[in-house]
Amino acid sequence: MNIRLEHITKEFKAISIPRSKGDTGESRQKNVVAVKDLSLEIAEGELVCLLGPSGCGKSTTLSMVAGLERPTSGEIYFGDTPMTGIEAEGRDIGMVFQNYALYPHMTVRENIMFPLKMRRASRDERNERVEAMASMLQLKELLRRKPGQLSGGQQQRVAIARALVKQPQILLLDEPFSNLDARLRIELREDIRALQKRLGITTIFVTHDQEEAMSISDRILLLNAGVLQQYATPQEMYRHPANRFTAGFLGNPPINFLPCWYENGRVKVLDVPDWTLPSDLIQPSSQNIRGEALLGIRPEDLVVQAPGCCPARVAAMQPLGKEVYLKLEAGPYTLTACLSWDHDYQVGDLLPLSVKRLHLFPLEEAEGGGAGEA
Repeated sequence: MNIRLEHITKEFKAISIPRSKGDTGESRQKNVVAVKDLSLEIAEGELVCLLGPSGCGKSTTLSMVAGLERPTSGEIYFGDTPMTGIEAEGRDIGMVFQNYALYPHMTVRENIMFPLKMRRASRDERNERVEAMASMLQLKELLRRKPGQLSGGQQQRVAIARALVKQPQILLLDEPFSNLDARLRIELREDIRALQKRLGITTIFVTHDQEEAMSISDRILLLNAGVLQQYATPQEMYRHPANRFTAGFLGNPPINFLPCWYENGRVKVLDVPDWTLPSDLIQPSSQNIRGEALLGIRPEDLVVQAPGCCPARVAAMQPLGKEVYLKLEAGPYTLTACLSWDHDYQVGDLLPLSVKRLHLFPLEEAEGGGAGEA
């Protein structure tokens, strides 16, 4: 089933605080806008990640889709059906939370079966579906255990099985792996992605982890302060960020930003006379920018190549097996380069650098800290 959000806004009333001690009059209230004028469509069978920093509105958006929160304005559609007034239990969704929310006194079998009992499914149907789901999520050997006897990863699998056993049309996951260790997170997100594709279920996945979002999404919805920054495939968002916030949020190590001047087919980095780059390296989304701007260079787009157009001196090194992160100094600026370890780099070396691609952003956006439209 496809999901459509049309101009969704969610405001929360601020808590009243007296203006001064002893003041008995009503204090002013300013509503907090958690999500502002959000419009998007999720195609049937897609997995979309809601991504952004803490407090950006991603969990609030998920709660509105689930029916746990009602939008202040706008409308949510499942297919062609408006969801206003339809409670969560009537929306045919499955939800998986960060804390698993398993019943500790029930066995794994009973936990998975619980939604089917609430729907008054027959005993044969309940048993058949539980067995199928347990097999799919590798839980068959654990059906007689209780949650307290399971590892974190096993508990999360049970929570996912319970959400899917009722065969919902939409699956909602709210940071389901945040309590797990790094290796288990990778294993489970691969399992979830494979299972989602196999079932063809429309899925919304909330996360603050950019690597998680990049690895499993069909598309990413990036939010900041409740405002849509960009809605695109992981590759499109990374290669062609819509604004400075998107460019800076995605990428590890993060993108390098440098003030520059762009005119006559040349990009000149301010206060570094040697750094002049050709305009044919600029990504298409930046082609309409002229004059003073902010230059973005991803660490992996810096390469050591003589004669090079951007000399920089090595200030520090961070070896990471097959790669090495170099902290570089060019004029008054510090940059990071991510390079293959095919050279014996030394602190103090002056490296001849070339650049594979450039991103330009309006300087006003950088100064104001605001996000551009997606």
